[in-house]
Amino acid sequence: MGNTIAFDTHAYVKKLREAGVNERQAEVQAEALVDLVEDRLATKRDFADLKMDIEKIRADLQRDIKELDAKTEIRLKELDTKAETRFKELDTKVETRFKELDIKAETRIKELDTKAETRFKELDTKAETRFKELDTKAESRFKETDAKLKEMELRMVIKMGGMILAGIGILFGLMRAWPLPVQFVPVSGQEMRQMVPMTSPGGAGASK
Repeated sequence: MGNTIAFDTHAYVKKLREAGVNERQAEVQAEALVDLVEDRLATKRDFADLKMDIEKIRADLQRDIKELDAKTEIRLKELDTKAETRFKELDTKVETRFKELDIKAETRIKELDTKAETRFKELDTKAETRFKELDTKAESRFKETDAKLKEMELRMVIKMGGMILAGIGILFGLMRAWPLPVQFVPVSGQEMRQMVPMTSPGGAGASK
């Protein structure tokens, strides 16, 4: 990574020897110091690498998110286009269906109107025929009634005539049984028969 640090162990050992440390101890201290420095530097490098990895992952995520947003937008536009096309197709189909239904309904209504008109004509014809039959029956009934009334009238006349004749017969019988005195008085060249009221025998008229 370019973060490596050159550590001069010989110079460090030399300084330790000059300070009074024997050579073996100086070499051991130098090796320990090198290991410690390398461990510290490795840990920092790991953090740096991890940070760089995180930044890379973040950049990759941002790039992926942008790509996903772009793809999503494209997909949404495609879906909007398809949906709009589908809606147009559905609107066209619905409109066509409504037109078909309107035509069928209009045709059905015309058929019903025709059937109703035909039925009404049949009913009118039947009603007219029935009325004619009723008129004929009523006329026949009236004629029969008139005939019966005339017959009854004739019977009444005959009965009344019979009663009158019977009354006349009874009157003649009474006149024969009790004849009335009749006096003829000439009046201007004509003779009138005048009935004289009857009086009981021994009455005032009889004395005159």
